[in-house]
Amino acid sequence: MMFEGDGGAWLGIDLGTQSVRALLVTGDGRVLGSGTARLTGRRDGVRHEQDPGEWWAAVCDAAGTALTGLRRLRLGGLAVCATSGTVLLTDGAGRPLTPGVMYDDGRAAAEAARVGMPPSWGLPKAVWLLEAYGRGRVTHQSDVVTARLTGGGGGTPPADSSHALKTGYDVERETWPSQLDDLADVLPKVVRPGTRLGKVCRAAGEATGIPVGTPVVAGMTDGCAAQLASGALSKGSWNSVLGTTLVLKGVSARPVKDSAGVVYNHRAPDGSWLPGGASGVGAGALPTGVDPAEMDRAAAQYEPSGALTYPLTSPGERFPFLAPDATAFTLGTPSCEADRWAAVLQGVAFAERLCLDYLHHLGAPMDGPLTFTGGAARSGYWNQLRADLLGRPARIPEQVEPALGMAVLAAHAETGVALADTADRMVRIRTVLAPRRSRAARFAEPYARLVTELESRGWLPAPVAAHARLNLENATS
Repeated sequence: MMFEGDGGAWLGIDLGTQSVRALLVTGDGRVLGSGTARLTGRRDGVRHEQDPGEWWAAVCDAAGTALTGLRRLRLGGLAVCATSGTVLLTDGAGRPLTPGVMYDDGRAAAEAARVGMPPSWGLPKAVWLLEAYGRGRVTHQSDVVTARLTGGGGGTPPADSSHALKTGYDVERETWPSQLDDLADVLPKVVRPGTRLGKVCRAAGEATGIPVGTPVVAGMTDGCAAQLASGALSKGSWNSVLGTTLVLKGVSARPVKDSAGVVYNHRAPDGSWLPGGASGVGAGALPTGVDPAEMDRAAAQYEPSGALTYPLTSPGERFPFLAPDATAFTLGTPSCEADRWAAVLQGVAFAERLCLDYLHHLGAPMDGPLTFTGGAARSGYWNQLRADLLGRPARIPEQVEPALGMAVLAAHAETGVALADTADRMVRIRTVLAPRRSRAARFAEPYARLVTELESRGWLPAPVAAHARLNLENATS
């Protein structure tokens, strides 16, 4: 085993929307090195693409920076996470034939209706790509990187079931469903997260600085990776990942059933279930070109904001309700830029509360701890605001990056130590925030008003709205 004191370390790589992040971590959670490389994309209306070649170039830069001065370190293994629902087509040798169609690309709306899935999922986009380009194999964002790392062996390695879930893979039966038999020749082989895919080849080692022969294990989506990084792996625990968008994932002994298809269930490497959903609201709705810390301080004067906003980062919502036609909106007019900033912070927190209300409505276990991760967890003000609005204590780890979750997964896979025990060793909790009841009371009325507005627009089902109001009443009585 490679844990404390033996000089070993684990590498996690996270392909995000705006950057690639690499984190080198010891078995007791000390960060030895980190690296970040920016990614660019092409947005035009509902179109959102990235260049797969840029993914690999950014991995090389980020990993090389993380390993600077540590080339002789023994590396126990690595794993890669990526955005969920991002797909492309590759040829038989694993070379990209198309751009990467990102998780929030909305061009596959017609195909989504045909296959009965949200447009953000991978399968509708894969069908759209196959019809548009006529050939190629369906490949996930993470598969492109693992193929480059391992040398591919003439093609891409197996996909992990976490990334394959939104491409239609049946994680309960662990097989592609018979409804996709027509695509059998173009769908990848699938393995559980944590399965060894191969080792870093010489070409990849020279390009990235990762030692040749380092084990590469199958990863998970960025939302699942962030859950591993949170240490929230006991039954009833939840992790809220706030970055460009918002993802909530929990732990359950069995799948959480949702006939609306809003909540889906990943399968953990140890066989437990990770129910959750991904919203379109998030920090991506915040104005750019300003100092976030300064704006946080100014926003504290506007509680609640003079405006009520539902801060979608792009058209369409998928959690806590399914509404492909939903768009961001603001009720009222912010009095200044600080008030506008406050409205977005509060709007995201309201959406987060509604997500938890929806999970409670479905009967998901909710009695475990709540953890905040993702890039936005760097904001102390926003963290406390969210804890207050949710009315729940919130744990903040020292490291809030999904890349840490991939280091945890690699350590679990290569040592055989239980996943929860591995996370206990490697995840360090920095602080626990207590909700302030008096402050939460200020936001009861705007939250109720937002629930009513979402219901009146036909986006939020009436039973869910009623459940949210009942939870609010119970919390404030």
